[in-house]
Amino acid sequence: MESTLTGSCHCGATRWEFDGTPDGATICNCTVCRRYGVLWAYDYEGHGIRVTGETRAYVRGKAIEFHFCGVCGNVVCWRGRRLEDDGRRRIAVNLRLAEPETVAQIPIDRFDGLDTFDDLPRDGRCVGDYWF
Repeated sequence: MESTLTGSCHCGATRWEFDGTPDGATICNCTVCRRYGVLWAYDYEGHGIRVTGETRAYVRGKAIEFHFCGVCGNVVCWRGRRLEDDGRRRIAVNLRLAEPETVAQIPIDRFDGLDTFDDLPRDGRCVGDYWF
């Protein structure tokens, strides 16, 4: 049976569910993500990820929007503004809203969203190495 990870903003008004365990938690150094200090886990809206509660969005360009809890302001997720060719919408949830022990062993992936837009090699660290 597949597990489901869950996360919640500080006040509990906005929540997410992620089916299974992510292959990695992405740290991005772009001008937005580095300021938010988020750890992203990716899938598709309504397929592997479900977000509930009211959010407010910051729209960044034509491709992406960042969603925050409308009450406490925690960064909950980002979602693509366009559907993929298969009709699904890309989304990523902020793993920092999960209980630390549920995500501690997930490997860290680094993405250079600032300069090269490339995935960087894994260095063996996991979420727990950054949190604890």
